[in-house]
Amino acid sequence: MHQGPGFLSARQRRWAWFGFLLTALHAPLAAQLLPDASWLFSIVVALMVATAILADDAMRRQPAEPSAAE
Repeated sequence: MHQGPGFLSARQRRWAWFGFLLTALHAPLAAQLLPDASWLFSIVVALMVATAILADDAMRRQPAEPSAAE
């Protein structure tokens, strides 16, 4: 059984994980240091990146379409 391709390459996937971790760690730090609620933007960005990673995972877990050669 072959896995289906995702829409992120391996390099894009690593950068997405790095961006997710960076923004997820930035939010609590910004919440303590900033007097306004601008730290919520970091949470929104982290959630958007996490959604893209999860969608890519779901696409990769689906079986690949059988090709004509098989």
